[in-house]
Amino acid sequence: MSDLQNKGRVTIPTDVDVVPETLALLERWGADAIRDCDGTDYPEELKSVGAKVYATYYTTRKDNAWAKANPDEVQQCYIMTAFHTASGGPLSIPLLKGVSEELLKVNDRDGIKRWWEVMDRTAGAPLAPEKWDYDAESGAVVIPAPEAFHDYTVSFLAYLIWDPVHMYNAVTNDWKDFEHQITFDVRQPKTRKFTMERLRKFIKDHPYVDVIRYTTFFHQFTLIFDELKREKYVDWYGYSASVSPYILERFEKEAGYKFRPEFIIDQGYYNNQYRIPSKEFQDFMAFQRREVAALAKEMVDLTHELGKEAMMFLGDHWIGTEPYLEEFKSIGLDAVVGSVGNGSTLRLISDIPGVKYTEGRFLPYFFPDTFHEGGDPVREARENWVTARRAILRKPIDRIGYGGYLKLACEFPEFIDYVESVCKEFRELYVHINGAKPYCAKTVAVLNCWGRARSWGCHMVHHALYQKQNYSYAGVIEALSGAPFDVRFLSFDDLKSDPHALDGVDVILNIGGGDTAHTGGAVWEEPEVSAAVKRFVWNGGGFLGVGEPSGHQYQGRYFQMAPVLGVEKETGFTLGYDKYNWEEHRFHFILADAEGPVDFGEGQRSVYALEGAKVLVQRDREVQLAVNAFGSGRGVYISGLPYSFENCRLLHRAILWAAHGEDCLEKWFSSNCRVEVHAYVESGRFCVVNNTCEPQSTTVFRGNRSGFPLELAGGEIRWYEV
Repeated sequence: MSDLQNKGRVTIPTDVDVVPETLALLERWGADAIRDCDGTDYPEELKSVGAKVYATYYTTRKDNAWAKANPDEVQQCYIMTAFHTASGGPLSIPLLKGVSEELLKVNDRDGIKRWWEVMDRTAGAPLAPEKWDYDAESGAVVIPAPEAFHDYTVSFLAYLIWDPVHMYNAVTNDWKDFEHQITFDVRQPKTRKFTMERLRKFIKDHPYVDVIRYTTFFHQFTLIFDELKREKYVDWYGYSASVSPYILERFEKEAGYKFRPEFIIDQGYYNNQYRIPSKEFQDFMAFQRREVAALAKEMVDLTHELGKEAMMFLGDHWIGTEPYLEEFKSIGLDAVVGSVGNGSTLRLISDIPGVKYTEGRFLPYFFPDTFHEGGDPVREARENWVTARRAILRKPIDRIGYGGYLKLACEFPEFIDYVESVCKEFRELYVHINGAKPYCAKTVAVLNCWGRARSWGCHMVHHALYQKQNYSYAGVIEALSGAPFDVRFLSFDDLKSDPHALDGVDVILNIGGGDTAHTGGAVWEEPEVSAAVKRFVWNGGGFLGVGEPSGHQYQGRYFQMAPVLGVEKETGFTLGYDKYNWEEHRFHFILADAEGPVDFGEGQRSVYALEGAKVLVQRDREVQLAVNAFGSGRGVYISGLPYSFENCRLLHRAILWAAHGEDCLEKWFSSNCRVEVHAYVESGRFCVVNNTCEPQSTTVFRGNRSGFPLELAGGEIRWYEV
C-alpha cells in the first residue's frame, strides 16, 4: 500500500488529557489534522506536532462578558404562544408557558406594539394594537375584550439567553457546574465591530492554528426547549432565530413593504420545510442570504489576510449560508465540514460547489450516549461507514474525520481498530476514483418548492434524522445518493422562469404528502407548471410520483398529474363513480427481480387506477404501484418507498422504465441488490461493493453487459480495471 493510502485525509479530535493517545492515533489512523471540540482545550504539547490544526471558532458565543454588557444585541427569535380560547371576559395569554425560561427571555424593550402581533386565529386576522396590552409582571398579553370563543395567539420577540446548541450539548452530556453561553448578534453595529476585532485577536493569539472552523456563522437554526429541557420544536432550516428590530428594519427598507411577524410565524408552523413558502418569506430568506454572505465574506477575507484557511461547519448557524445558492460562493470559504449520518447527508456535503475541499464528520460522535458500558460503537460505526460509502462512490468528500471526546473512544480498542480500517479504505477509494465522474444511466430531477437551494436535505430534522411520516422522501433521496443516476434538484420557480429547466432530464420525481412543499400544493393550479410537466412527459420524458405526488384538490382532481400517472386518490368527492381497473400485471420490468412482496411502508389509502393504466400491485383495492403511458412518455406511481436494498432496486428499475431505458439495466450492474457496481470509465476502473456486513454472492455485469460471478465478504469492496 502506498504512503498516500497510509496517511492523510483524516481529522481527529483531541483534548488536554489525551495527548499520548492523540499521537498514537495520528500514526495508526494516518491522520494529518487535529481538531478541538466543544468543551475541550487544545494541548500545548500538540502545537508543533506536524499536523494541520483546526480551531473551532464561535462567532456568536463564548464571550459572555460582551453579551452581558450589551443585552440589547443578544440574539433574538420569534416565538408564538399556544392557542387560547376566549370564553367571555378578558383573556390573558402567558408568553413563556411551555418554553424553557433558561433559553428565552421576552424582549419587551423594543416596541412591542410594532414588533409583536396578536392574532385572532378564528378570524385569521391580526388584532389592532390598541386592543391588547402586555403585563410585564405576569409575563402575559391581556386582551380586555376578545370575541367570545375565538382562538388567539401572540407572536413575540424573545432573547436567546442560552445558545441552543450549547444547551443541547449540556443536556445530552449531563454537564454540571458550567456557565450558560449567551448568544450575541454579529449583524448589529456594536457587536459587528467587536466581532471583527475579536476575530483578529483570536487568530493572532493562536499562531499554531491552520484552519479556522466557523461553527457556521451568525444565526442558529430553530431549536426550542420546553420547561423540562426537552426539545419542543426543531427545524434545521428554520429562519425564526435570525430576527431583531435592527435586521427587520433593514429588510423593510430593501423589500419596500412592512414586515409582519406572521411572515415568520406562519400560523405557528414557522415556515418549516413542509410548508409552501410565501413570497414574503422567500423575500426574507433572500435578504438574509445577501446580508449574511456579505458579512461572512468580511470574516473570511480577514482570515485569509492573516494566513489561515476558513472552514464552515454545515448545520448549526447556517441561516443565510445555504451552500447551493449563488450568495454562498461569494463568501470565499476554503472548505465545508458536516456530520455524515447516511448517504444523503454525505451527498449534502460532497456536492457543495465553490469550495476547495469538503470533509465529513463520521458517526458515532465520541459522546457518552454511545461510548458507555454496554455500548456498541463498532456496530454504529460500521453501519455509518457502509451506508455512507455508496454515496462516496458517486461523489466523494475530500476528507473524513471524527468528533467528540477522544478519551471515551480510547476505552473501546475494537472501535479504534475498526476506524483504522475505515481510514485506509477511504484513502484507497479516493485514489481509485481520482476525480472521475461515475457512470450515470439516466438523469433525474427531484421537483419540489425548494429546488437546488436545499439539495439532498430538505427532508431532514437534522443530520440524517427525519420524521417518520416523511419516510418516502427520505427513502428515495437515500436511494438516489448512491444510485447510478445524475441527480438534479429543481424548484417550481425554475420551471416557470427557465424554459430550458428540463433540458437533459430523463425522469422527474415528485415525492411526499399532498399540499406540502415537497409536492407543490397550489402551485399546480398554475397552468404554466402543469403544462410544462405534461409537455415534458408527452414528448418522451418520465414522471415518477411517490406518496401523494401533485396532491392538491383543484378542478375536479386531487392528483393534478393524474393523466400522467394514471391514478387518482379518492377524497370523498368521486365516491359516486365506480372504479373497475383493478387487474394486477405482476410480470413487469419494474418487478422482475422483486424477492417478495414490495414494502410500501404505510402506503396510501384510496388510490385507484384510471382507464388505460396498468396496476402492478393493489392491496384491498388500493393501488400501491401502477404505470401509465402518456403520449410518448411514461408515468409511474408508487404509494410509498421506505429505504431498503430491495426498494433501491425497485426505484432503479422504475426510473429506467419511465425513461425507456430498460436496455441500460445490465450495464455496470449487480444481480444482487445488496451489491452495487460503480464504474469510472474515464479513469479505467470499476468497483463492486457489498453494502451489507454479511457475505454476498452476485453476478457482475460490465459496461458491455458481459457478466461474471463474484463472492464478497461482509462490507468488502473490490476494484477492477475496465
